Parts: sequence; C-alpha cells; structure tokens
Amino acid sequence: MLLDVLRSTYFSYAYSIISYGIIFWGNSSHSEEIFKVQKRLIRIIMNLGKNASCWQPFKELNILPVPSQYILSVLLFLTKNKDQFMTTQMQKITMWQTFELYIPTANLTIYQKGVYYQGIKIYNHLPKTIKDLSGDKNKFKLALKRYLLHNSYSLKECFDT
Repeated sequence: MLLDVLRSTYFSYAYSIISYGIIFWGNSSHSEEIFKVQKRLIRIIMNLGKNASCWQPFKELNILPVPSQYILSVLLFLTKNKDQFMTTQMQKITMWQTFELYIPTANLTIYQKGVYYQGIKIYNHLPKTIKDLSGDKNKFKLALKRYLLHNSYSLKECFDT
C-alpha cells in the first residue's frame, strides 16, 4: 500500500519534471545528474541503502531510468514524424527485406547528439519485432517500454544489444 502511494507520488512530481522536454536535454552531459537524482528517489521509495543497485527496483516499480525514458521519447517522436525521415531498403542474406532509416553524414558533435540523428541511430538498433510495430503507436510504445525496462539501463547498452 505504502509502495503504491510512493510510486504514485513519484509519477506525480518527479516523473513529470524528468520527462518534460527530455528529447532535447536527455543526451546532454547534465542528464547524468538527473539520473543520479532519479536513482536516489528509487532508493528512497524502495528503502534501499545509499550504494544499492537500482537496476532491479526500476523493473519492480515499472519505472524507466532516465536514459531509457529518453530513448522512448525520441522514438515516439520519430514514429510520430516518420515522413521527416528517409529510409533505405536493405536486402538481407536470408532474402527478406527490412527498412532502415538513412543516417545522414554529420561531423558536428552537436548535430550527432541531436534528436534527429540520435533517433535514427536508436531506431536502427531496435529489434525487428519492435520496428514492425511502429505503424501502431500504442503497440509500439508498449513493446518498446517493455523492451527498455528489461534490456536497457543506459544509452550505450541500447547500442550494444
């Protein structure tokens, strides 16, 4: 009962602030500080020690860590504005076709950290089963959130999977 109240309080106060405009600041160096605050809040909610890992509590509370929330927000933005992104059709050895988003050439780090470029990179690293759902916003969001909750704790992990 108390856990439900604390979780609701988290979503009422912290989540709304964290998720506001995250597609613009979620890949900045300051996002690490926000993530540390979020982990501190999770430790308080779960009554954990100062150095306890938060990986499992995030799953138990069904709360996405800041990097995963950033990925979710960017990909929802991308699927909502699909017409703004170019696709390339790639032929696979197994003879089935898949569509990947075209990654533009960019040398500026500020551009590479932007929503457009990061969204394409993240989308292209998604499993095909999730990409196939991108036409249905609700199914895509649900599958992506489930995937991020269980597989990704950082932006780097997203690209390593």
